Amino acid sequence: MRIKALTIFLTLTLVLALTIPLSQGNSSGRHNSGSSGCGCHGGSSSSISATENFPTEYDPSSSGYSITVGFSGGTGGSGAGFSLQVNKGTLSGPGSNMQISGSSATHSGSGGTSWTFTWTPPASGSGDVTVNLAILNANRNGGTSGDVWSKTTFTIPELVATDTDGDGVPDSSDAFPNDPNEWDDSDGDGVGDNSDAFPNDASETQDSDGDGVGDNADWAPFDSTETADSDNDGVGDNSDAFPNDASETEDTDGDGVGDNSDWAPEDASESADSDSDGVGDNADAFPNDASETVDTDGDGVGDNSDWAPNDASESADTDSDGVGDNADAFPEDATETSDTDNDGVGDNADAFPTDATETVDSDEDGVGDNSDWAPNDASESADSDGDGVGDNADAFPNDASETIDSDLDGVGDNADAFDNDPTETIDSDLDGVGDNADAFDDDPTETTDSDGDGVGDNADAFDNDPTETTDSDGDGVGNNADAFDDDPTETTDSDGDGVGDNSDWAPNDASETVDSDGDGVGDNADVFDNDATETTDSDGDGVGDNSDWAPNDANETVDSDADGVGDNADAFPNDDSETLDSDGDGVGDNAQAIAEAAAAKQKAEDEKRRNLIIIGVVSVIIVGLAVGLILKRRAGSGDEPVKDYSHTSNGGQSQSQVANVSTQLQIVNQWTDESGYTWRKMSDGSHHYWDGSQWIKHG
Repeated sequence: MRIKALTIFLTLTLVLALTIPLSQGNSSGRHNSGSSGCGCHGGSSSSISATENFPTEYDPSSSGYSITVGFSGGTGGSGAGFSLQVNKGTLSGPGSNMQISGSSATHSGSGGTSWTFTWTPPASGSGDVTVNLAILNANRNGGTSGDVWSKTTFTIPELVATDTDGDGVPDSSDAFPNDPNEWDDSDGDGVGDNSDAFPNDASETQDSDGDGVGDNADWAPFDSTETADSDNDGVGDNSDAFPNDASETEDTDGDGVGDNSDWAPEDASESADSDSDGVGDNADAFPNDASETVDTDGDGVGDNSDWAPNDASESADTDSDGVGDNADAFPEDATETSDTDNDGVGDNADAFPTDATETVDSDEDGVGDNSDWAPNDASESADSDGDGVGDNADAFPNDASETIDSDLDGVGDNADAFDNDPTETIDSDLDGVGDNADAFDDDPTETTDSDGDGVGDNADAFDNDPTETTDSDGDGVGNNADAFDDDPTETTDSDGDGVGDNSDWAPNDASETVDSDGDGVGDNADVFDNDATETTDSDGDGVGDNSDWAPNDANETVDSDADGVGDNADAFPNDDSETLDSDGDGVGDNAQAIAEAAAAKQKAEDEKRRNLIIIGVVSVIIVGLAVGLILKRRAGSGDEPVKDYSHTSNGGQSQSQVANVSTQLQIVNQWTDESGYTWRKMSDGSHHYWDGSQWIKHG
């Protein structure tokens, strides 16, 4: 009876729910309620008033009015809504938190308190327009109590146009309502467009010479060939070859330089002679050097100063040994030109010209001085005071600060400013040259002026060349001959790529300058310019061919388990025994097939065992009943024995024990195979199946 009553109650509840009409009077808004109000919220109240900016009368020619609807007063609640209808015209352009349907507009969310849209008025002759508007202020408490609303209706009449001057333009749109010849003043300068030569320029109305420039802005308002004199030199810009330069008006040779400033006003190829050597700058290879005009070999050094004027690789032979400085390893030493072992000592003076670690064998014992403790004295073998002089030759063998008294003045050479010169004892500027021989005895930075140019040799970068004094980058090549005069590491640029040969990885290849990873391929050609192990990426997958397992397949780069299937296509990228998981259960197809086969076999064995158990149990029961009947008959009377109906199921396991199999571990996945067995994969990687009464662990 109780079940029947409950069924009837639920049925009636469902029918009632289905018959209740759905309401739009919520945060999603409700159309066409401007005249009826918001009856589903609170009640009508004078505490809230609608605000709007509809025109007091509409102009049918208007392209549309931007309308904003809102309210004043209310309860101060954070929610609001509205519903508005117009009987004529169209609504468009809904702003945020609102929606439009035909001639009706309403809110689309409860968060807005004002709403903006466009109302396009109807065509001329449509007459009055009626607007119905309901406005709501809600407290958003989840119910309708405490909400207030109000509604209003108003009429917008059509604008009646007048045309005082009869020019066909209504006075409201006519800038000159009393002048039938004018109705527009586009630039607002008080002159009608029909009479205004410049209707869109408030600063101009006339163009006396018809040159397209108004008289107010025209330098020559009655000369149609001229409108401006930009440089105020009295010559109009059109006639002035230099309209922005008051010092120039003509350019006889048409070279862009005015005659007043042109060194050669009738020669279009020249306009200046900067060094006043009589040769124009364009023809002068050295326009700022009066001593040079020609550079035959194009090496940047004028022929007058060039030691080899026809050899671009050489410009000076400082030591006059017949070998140019660039080819001379010792450009300031006439006795040397090459240094085979690059040890800083010329081959002529180097006792070991092919051994960079040795240059001298002073005692001719076949061992270079660098390896010989006493390279200049075969009779020396010890230096007691460690001053670098053998004891036999050391005048002060136990004084490490002194070894020689060359001028026999009783003072060791180290303490004597000029230990081998009895004529010098003082060096005022401490420059190592005695005052008597020092050309600059008060200047410690200078002692000689070899080329007599008034600049000391130390300050003169080329102290034997009076034509050179500066080497900005200190690379031994004067600025005139140096292609990179501010870079001490560079002098030439063989491939003309702007990078000096010393810094250029490919000095003869203008397309390459750097090989960042040192792999023999320039950065411009190297896809992996910072990886010495990679240069190309054939399949464009961002992995270099050397590291890419599939260099021609953009979808694969690695085969982690080396099973011949790339990781992206391999469902088990770290298991070489599996590649597919057809049913997406997280168990590979190979393992699942093995597990399901074993389960089917186990099921058959379980069924056979269960049948044997049932036969055995039935046999025991029959025998037990038979024995009981016999005993009962013998006993004849007495109490009925208490029967024990308790039993164990699930293979001798209690229900709690069975449940415990599933709760001890986390279930990773569960599925049912084709034979109807339900399987589980546990968090320890084991598999269990349900045989109908218990979970059996497989394997």
